[in-house]
This record gives sequence, structure tokens and C-alpha cells, in this order.
Amino acid sequence: MRLPKIDPFVFGLAAVVGLAVLWPEPGRSGGLLHWKWVTTYGVCAVFFLYGLTLAPERMRQGLTRWQAHIVVALTTFGVFPLLVLVGQWLAPDLLPRSAEIGFFYVAALPSTVSSSVAMVSLARGDVPVAIFNATISSLIGVFITPLLMTWYMHAGGMNVPLGPTILKVVLLVLLPIVLGQVARIWLAGWAKRQARLIKLADRAVILAIVYGAFCDSVAEGVWQRNDPSVAAEIAVVAVVLFCLVFGVTTLAARLLRMSREERIAVQFCGSKKSLAAGVPLAPVIFAGREDIGLIILPIMLFHFLQLLIVSFIATHHGRQDAEETVSQPAAS
Repeated sequence: MRLPKIDPFVFGLAAVVGLAVLWPEPGRSGGLLHWKWVTTYGVCAVFFLYGLTLAPERMRQGLTRWQAHIVVALTTFGVFPLLVLVGQWLAPDLLPRSAEIGFFYVAALPSTVSSSVAMVSLARGDVPVAIFNATISSLIGVFITPLLMTWYMHAGGMNVPLGPTILKVVLLVLLPIVLGQVARIWLAGWAKRQARLIKLADRAVILAIVYGAFCDSVAEGVWQRNDPSVAAEIAVVAVVLFCLVFGVTTLAARLLRMSREERIAVQFCGSKKSLAAGVPLAPVIFAGREDIGLIILPIMLFHFLQLLIVSFIATHHGRQDAEETVSQPAAS
């Protein structure tokens, strides 16, 4: 089987993490580059661009497939957190506390948008269902992710003021999305023509936020206090978590007798988590924490590993469907 092509963005993430390790001073809070302001305005920019490129009319085709939508929503915001909580209860000392917070953060995040739709299309699944679920998941996540994290951190004895956190989410996340949607009235055509440029800008901001987060963690000695093997442990846990959720979505789709196309959409949308939402939301939810680099490491590794695994699965499904299509006329 041909190896899937790795997204260059993954190499960008590795590069900015390496840069933060080698040269953390410019990007740390209060450093030469005043990265905190870059991060704050960058968060607004990311979600404004999301609102600008969000086309509500693309969701209408998949609107009536309510069984698939319920399964994806329950898996994304219910099964994922439950599995992480059970895992942390069964193995309480497996990972450092910051990484445990990071894994619940993974569980609380919405599904991906662009990669879910692209992979469902590659696997010849139900693209309208994927578009609807990926988009609605991201919108719901703006509210549910901060609420889940606030509950989790309060339950763990950490003081996270709900009011200020929600206010920051509204100002830095929800308001830019709304303004982006309003701007579509005049800029929809431009946004469509400049889709590549917008994607590059979006990714550049995410890389900048990751750099600042890791600069703070390196400068405060977070990585010196943790064994280097923790990254490998996080990667193993990420693979296990993905496989468990993928199995749950597969079982649910089969029990509900969904078509092959719907099943693929449910599997891919229900088992994936959004780095594009996770990185910009992290400075809002975990503001002031020196261990934010370790907190976002699980979603960075989960993002890379989910793309790798799903690429193999999508390629297999697409090839299988193509072979069946070719063989049908001969059989008849």
C-alpha cells in the first residue's frame, strides 16, 4: 500500500517546537517579540477567517441525516470525554498532570472540518453528511469545549473562573466568527478566490501560537521537570484513544444499519479532533499557565496520528470502492 502524503503543516509544527526549544526568550510572555499580543490578535484572526469561509449553504444537503448527526455529536462531546475520564481513573499515574489535562482537552474539542471532508471524499463516503457534521461540531465546540474544560478543571481542584473564561471566548472567538459571517456579504467571492492564501494565513497564526506556548513552557522549565519519554507515551495513548472511538463509531453505524457512505462519514467525523480549533482556544482557556506547551502536545500528536491512520483507511476504502465499481459491469 502506498504511504499517505504527510501534510507540510506537520513539519511546520515540529519546526516551531524545535525553534522554541533552541530560542525561547523572544517568544515567551514579556519577551522581545511581545508574543502575547500576537497570540491574542491571532486568535481573533483565525476565527474571523473561519467565519468568513463558513458557507451555511453547504450544510443544507446533509441536514436531514439526523441519525448520523446524533452519533457524531454524542461521540465527539460524550464518548470521547467519557473514555478519557475512565482511562485516567484506571491509570491515574500514567501521564503527568498537564498531559492529562491535555488529553481531556482533546476529548472536549470539536471535530475537524477540512480534513474530515477531504478524507470522506477520498474514501468515497457521504460528503454532505461530513460537511454538516464537521461544521456544526466546530460551532457547538465554541461553547461546549470551554464549559467541559472548566468543569474538568474545577473537579480536579483547579480554580478556573467561568465568567471571565466565557467572556474571553465570546470576545475572542464567537464575535470574530459572527463578524466573519457578516463580512461574507461583501467578501464571499474574494474568500473563495483566495482560499489558498487564507489557509496559509490561518496556519501561520496557529504556528505562531504554538511557538509562543512552547517558549513559555521551555523558559519556565516545564520540559526539564518531565521525562523526555512523555511524548512517546502521549503518542501511544493518542493512538489507543483514536482506535477506541473509531471502533465505537463503527459499531454505532452498523447497529443503525447506515449505508456504507454514511458509515464512513460517521467514522471519520466522529473520531477526529480539531487542531485548528484546539490551538487558538488554548491561550483563552489556559491563560497564564506555564505548562501550556505540554497541555497542547496531546492535540498536536493526536492531529498528526489521526491524519496518518485515516489516510490509510480512506485510501483503502477509495480503492475498494473503485474496484467494486469497475467489476460491476463485468458481473452483470
